[in-house]
Amino acid sequence: MTRNVAKPETSRAILRRIALLALIAACVAGCGTTNQRNGTEQLLLSDSVDRTVDKLDFGLLAGRKVYLDTTYIKPIKGLLFVNSDYIISSLRHKLTTSGCLIRETREEADYILEARVGALGSDSLQVTYGIPASSTLSQAASLVSQTPMIPAIPEMSVGKRDDVMSTSKIVAFAYHRETGTPVWQSGSAISRSDARDTWVLGAGPLQRGSIYRGARFAGLSIRTPHLFGRPDDPEHVSGDVSFADAHEFVSPALLEQQLAAETESDSAIVPASHEVPADE
Repeated sequence: MTRNVAKPETSRAILRRIALLALIAACVAGCGTTNQRNGTEQLLLSDSVDRTVDKLDFGLLAGRKVYLDTTYIKPIKGLLFVNSDYIISSLRHKLTTSGCLIRETREEADYILEARVGALGSDSLQVTYGIPASSTLSQAASLVSQTPMIPAIPEMSVGKRDDVMSTSKIVAFAYHRETGTPVWQSGSAISRSDARDTWVLGAGPLQRGSIYRGARFAGLSIRTPHLFGRPDDPEHVSGDVSFADAHEFVSPALLEQQLAAETESDSAIVPASHEVPADE
């Protein structure tokens, strides 16, 4: 009497079932990805530098002849677009708009402003809520002869975060050129800029952060007045003009008229009575 015994599934059948499940999961999973980190990191670095320089209050030196000493702001090796030149230009911009008279040589200035950079860099954070992508089964199947190829298991998650934050620190101090007497120091000016990308059930990215004006979804602006809070405003000294805002200080036409009027008034000065020769 023969007994029918069910044959156990072969390893090939098991691998086929796993491959089928992986294929179904790949079809069900949502898609949403960005590949823009180079541009985003440059925006974050420049934004953090602008925010930091905005915190420096050069009001004490307004109307004074100032020389910006950049000896200790060195170029940073690497592929960073935001480098020493950008920081120096930002400092000159801030000095000019604060009313300081920038001089190109030390001898022409009454005060020396020395600046240094304490930090300039970016950090990233990636979090996946679910099962991350894996190619373990595909690699194992390749070791077994006569086994069909198994695709890598895709990422199966309910949510995902991809955050990047840039930090900059700038310190400055000023002293009288001839005597070396210290007159002002800024303290540590530190600012951070961030960009936060979020995916929910494969949909996204939902983009938020200091470099965006409000929230964005897959690169498109969306209006969310209270859902994600107010857009981050650049921090700067109260009453000063922020780098992030467009501003017209004076109309070039008006400035030229004022300079021409001053020149005419200087040429039309009449000598005082005691300066007139007696024979006249």
